[in-house]
This record gives sequence, structure tokens and C-alpha cells, in this order.
Amino acid sequence: MLYDQTLEKLRALRLDAMADALNEQRRQPDITQLEFEDRLGLLVERQWLWRENRGLATRVKNAGFKINATLEDLNYCSSRGLKRALIEQLRSCQWVKENRNTLVTGKTGSGKTHLGCALGHQACREGYRTHYFYAPKFFRTLEISRADGSLFNFFKKLARTPLVVIDDLGISTVNGKLYREFLEMLDDRHGRGATIITSQFPVSQWHEVIGDATVADAILDRLVHNAYRIDLQGESMRIPQKKAPSDK
Repeated sequence: MLYDQTLEKLRALRLDAMADALNEQRRQPDITQLEFEDRLGLLVERQWLWRENRGLATRVKNAGFKINATLEDLNYCSSRGLKRALIEQLRSCQWVKENRNTLVTGKTGSGKTHLGCALGHQACREGYRTHYFYAPKFFRTLEISRADGSLFNFFKKLARTPLVVIDDLGISTVNGKLYREFLEMLDDRHGRGATIITSQFPVSQWHEVIGDATVADAILDRLVHNAYRIDLQGESMRIPQKKAPSDK
């Protein structure tokens, strides 16, 4: 009877994972060989893992990544120019904690989106809330938010987000006013959050992409200083690789 009451109270406290683990322990004949503290530790560990996994799933879902990518999936073939040592340095997400940026450039199909999403997913693993935006949709959101009067709230939301990912900057034409609002967003986040930018254009060409030299200077000043920069090389990874002729 006491056992049933304990289960009911655990579930009433929303400690379902601990209740399930307790049920599992009861079905293990050799569990009594463990000390009470060890058995309790296993129950607490199960509840903690459940909570961590649920939190990660929520952060990943809310981030809205374009693709499901992780750092473990990255291709380090030498022709790509992707350095494993740098990725391992970024893995800890200390750069997010320090409000630094990461700029990923490369040709179409070089894996920029995959890398941007993988770094964002890693940030979610480390407990950081993240928002992913495909650049054209991001600028459309700015335009719509300005029109319906919600721009201030949108900027306020992003200012509180530890990591923002803007994917494929420069892929579509954007009017000057939207780039000024982009600058305002970066200014709000400067020193308060980290940003990932991916682009087909090397950073040296971003002045041309943005158009307005003054706005471009201000944007690059907020993005490039102390940023990690990754320039992906090689052929498009979307092109099927030719199979080597079979030996006969």
C-alpha cells in the first residue's frame, strides 16, 4: 500500500520518470544489493535525464532549424577546408557564453546551412535558447513586423535570445531600410547574445551585398570583431560523387 501511495505522490509531483524508474527497480531481483543512497541516486538520475532531454527537445523545436544536423555528422574531408580542431573548440559553446559570433561562408552546396544548424543544435544541447532564420524570411518578418507594429516586440524577443542564426545572408535583394533594421537588431544584441551568419559571399563582399557603405560598416563592425570565421571550400556536396571504377 505504501508503495502505491509513493507512486501516486511522485506522479502528482510530476516526477513520472522517477516513478517509472522505481517500478523498474522493483522488478529487478538483485536491486536490493545496492545501498539505499545508490538506489535513490539512480532514481534522481533518471528524472534529471528526462528533464534534460525534454528541455533539449523543446529548445530544438522552438529554434526552427531548417535541417536536423549535429556536429557529429560533419564531413571533414580535406577539400572542404573545415578544421576539426576549430569545431571542437566551438563544441563547448563558450563562444555563445561570451556573446561572440561565427561567420560561415562558401559556395552553394558547400554545407553552410548544415554547419550553421549543427552549431545551433549544439548550443541547444548546452542549454542555450536559439532561433534560426532563413535570411529572406527573416527580412520579410522584419517588413511585416514594421507594418503591423510588432517590430519592437520582435527585437525585444531576439535581444533575449542567446543565439540567433541567420542563414544565407545576401541570397536575395533587400532594400536599405531593412538592412538598417537588421543593424538595429544586431545593436540590441551586441554584447548580449551570439550570432551565426552564413552566406555565399565572402565577408570582403558584404559591403556590396548591403549596398549602403555606412550601414555596411556598422553591421560588419558588430559581426566581424572577435568572430570565428569558417570559409568552406570545394565542390557542391549536393552533386552526386562519381563512383570509382570497380576492380576486375
